[in-house]
Amino acid sequence: MITTDGLSKREATPAAGRPPEMLHLLSAVFVWLVTGTTISSLNKWIFAVYNFRYPLLLSALHMLTAIVVDYGLIKLRVVRRRAGTEQDLTASAKFKVFLLSLTFCASIAFGNVGLNYVQLSFAQMIYTTTPMFTLAISTLVLGKQHHILKYTAMMPICLGASFSVMGEVQFDQTGCFFVFAATMLRGVKSIQQSILLQEEKINSVFLLYLMSIPSFCILAVAALVLENWAGLESPLQYDRHLWVFILLSCLGSVLYNLASCCVITLTSAVTLHILGNLSVVGNLLLSQLLFGSELSALSCAGAALTLTGILIYQNSELIARYLDTRRGRHTVPEPDRGTDRGTDRLPDPGTDRGTDRDTDCETDRDTDLNTDCLPDHGTDCDTDCDTDRDTDRGTDLDTDRGTDCLPDPGTDHDADCKPHSKTD
Repeated sequence: MITTDGLSKREATPAAGRPPEMLHLLSAVFVWLVTGTTISSLNKWIFAVYNFRYPLLLSALHMLTAIVVDYGLIKLRVVRRRAGTEQDLTASAKFKVFLLSLTFCASIAFGNVGLNYVQLSFAQMIYTTTPMFTLAISTLVLGKQHHILKYTAMMPICLGASFSVMGEVQFDQTGCFFVFAATMLRGVKSIQQSILLQEEKINSVFLLYLMSIPSFCILAVAALVLENWAGLESPLQYDRHLWVFILLSCLGSVLYNLASCCVITLTSAVTLHILGNLSVVGNLLLSQLLFGSELSALSCAGAALTLTGILIYQNSELIARYLDTRRGRHTVPEPDRGTDRGTDRLPDPGTDRGTDRDTDCETDRDTDLNTDCLPDHGTDCDTDCDTDRDTDRGTDLDTDRGTDCLPDPGTDHDADCKPHSKTD
């Protein structure tokens, strides 16, 4: 299995198990990109083309679909729950899940309400500022310290969002407020999810199931109280294609959440954020193709600045490592002049030089040349350089005077090698 850091827990697994995992990853990424690119466009299509002015009801239907699908996955034991059942959760964990459900349903509701007033392209540019809110909340509330590049990346993000707001052709103050509120709540939601997943060790799918129950209740009550039910026509009077799109929107929201969990599990959260840039670009293209959204030059410049800042923010650690590597190449330490260049070839001082025949026949310059043997140029170094340092230094000098060979210690000296002094 692959952890959220992208490291495999089965490193010893043979290569035969890699193709299924890669196929699973590619399938999850494909589903996540398709659903992430089409879900916002599909909701905008429902509101704009079919004049369905009930975003809270649509959000409640999303939560109801999530409850049904996740409950089926849990009962079929497709997903293993690390926290056991709902009764195994502590009171503190249940309260945190309830707070997360409040943030979750509020972010979805505000986002759908905002799409009633603003263009999809404008909403997507505002959504890209979510890391800015996440960074600010984690720094102020949790006291976490981040790399300087992440703070630097906030400058093009904020500037790009400002350009997008100023260059918006169909600007609406109410829609802008709801979109910004949804963006801020997304940052709060991501922090709450990280706390629950790290501290309470709750599975992502099981966590989605737990927070969908109170979210559905809250959104259903809000839809009954706040939305204009007097203007709601009979379901039979609506175009039947509308309910098909609503069903696709509900299933797409569930698939989007489940696919994002799979991508995080198989790779890392950083990879998910990088792929999010592709989703933003896809939504911008669909906004122009489907709804004919007008993008001014200032809006295009804002989009480019925002995406640049997002790339810097999401890859700050990679950029920091690259800069450290470049800095290390330019500051190469100078070698110590007092060290001998041939020290790598010298044997270990604790070993006997006369016993190792695989070492090179090079001696230190500071040693006496007469103490160790210097082999003759025509002899083999491995056979001549066998004299121990502790042997008599005068033996080698005297042997060549009157003898042709040195006797073997086990043989008779008189029989094998007679000295020349006795011969005529």
